[in-house]
Amino acid sequence: MHLHLLQHSPHQGPARLADWLSSMGHSHTVFHLDAGETPPRLADCDALVVLDGPVGPLDDTAQPWLKRERKLVARALDSHKPLLGIGFGARLIAHELGAVTARGTQAEIGWHRVTLAPESPLDLPEQFDAFMWHREVFALPEDALPLGSSEASPLQGFSWDARRVVGLLCHLEATRESVEALLATGPLPDGSERSHHAQSSEAMLADPQRFLHLAPLLDRLLSQWLRLPAD
Repeated sequence: MHLHLLQHSPHQGPARLADWLSSMGHSHTVFHLDAGETPPRLADCDALVVLDGPVGPLDDTAQPWLKRERKLVARALDSHKPLLGIGFGARLIAHELGAVTARGTQAEIGWHRVTLAPESPLDLPEQFDAFMWHREVFALPEDALPLGSSEASPLQGFSWDARRVVGLLCHLEATRESVEALLATGPLPDGSERSHHAQSSEAMLADPQRFLHLAPLLDRLLSQWLRLPAD
């Protein structure tokens, strides 16, 4: 399969997702929309990934590429092709599905426990730790099923159209290097300094094993999303 990946910031790239695609024999092209690259044609890929991006509301004025990206996401939703959104990308997909997107009560930064929703169609552990980097959240789109919840965010993601479309608020693709880049370049999500759910940079990087534990979770989720046969 060939995947198109939409990137919105030089320091919020595909991270481990790119490694997984290569290891599984899939090809991919990254389109840097923030650098002025034009969104690709949906016809030229087998699946589309909308990566994380700017903090704050979905603002066509502040993000001049967003209007064209919305059209691409809408086409993907109307197609039969797999669509995955992470962070900003998940908010954009939820918005195009008619769900409310808004600022959450508190920023959620660092490592937090996710509890899988009983009705989630995704085969993931009942509880797992994932990396968070957000203040903005979204409601569950109509006809979608929830992924799960954390202490600060009742909805950590969703699936729609029999798992063809998946949105993740949490980051299963994070690596130590990608988190170090976020911390070095910022900005932190709004309200991080006052949030009870925001860890220090030292705490985020203290345990390298946490990043390694994300790898099998990402593998399980992507295999189900792309409907690959189980081993």
